[in-house]
Amino acid sequence: MLRLIGLMISIGFADSLNPSTIAPAMYLATDERSARSQVTQFTLAVFAVYLVGGLAVALGPGELLLHLVPHPRPGLKYLFEIIGGVVLLTLAAVLWSFRRQLVGRELPEVHTDGRSSALLGATITAVELPTAFPYFAAIAAVVGSGYGVWHQVFLIVIFNLAFVLPLLAIVAIVQLAGSDSQRMLVAARAWLERHWPVALAVVGLVAGVFCVFIGITGLISLRHGHAAAVARRLRGIVAH
Repeated sequence: MLRLIGLMISIGFADSLNPSTIAPAMYLATDERSARSQVTQFTLAVFAVYLVGGLAVALGPGELLLHLVPHPRPGLKYLFEIIGGVVLLTLAAVLWSFRRQLVGRELPEVHTDGRSSALLGATITAVELPTAFPYFAAIAAVVGSGYGVWHQVFLIVIFNLAFVLPLLAIVAIVQLAGSDSQRMLVAARAWLERHWPVALAVVGLVAGVFCVFIGITGLISLRHGHAAAVARRLRGIVAH
């Protein structure tokens, strides 16, 4: 379980550095009249929609696949961990390759059009969800782990808490920094505009290497376990 918790945190945090959610949260946090309530509602909506979407995939099609394959191979969960790492490494490589083109693009502007910040967060997340490939890789690892439903729910909740960490940081800045929060968030947005592709590529690289590492070490330990079991059987046969 600890391996999967680490996997969820690493992939979730790598996936969290998403300008599509961070930029609107920063914009809402600069509203002097209702910054606290708006950015909090936005964060809760992002968390809720992403969580419900992930649970729907894991407990719907994911559970169906488990029923079709009731006795998956023991190494399947480690294979999914490696796949999740490869997905992150691939995205990191793409971001690094196109970093100069991407950094020239401005962060998305927010147009509420009279909508509440909660509806805005829900809409953005629902649009982003079908292309959330790191999330799907994490869900595949959870489904292939062989754990029961409540363990799967717990792991997906952990992923989503890691996913909204930057948004929670913005909420904390608004709550605790007071009058300085505007200056801090404007500076953070300026830095993000200049460096977000590189920052996301580096985080994706670190998280991807970690995921591949724990997957490979899991397969190695599984193989050693099988070898030890075979050796014990042979010793038992010889003893008899």
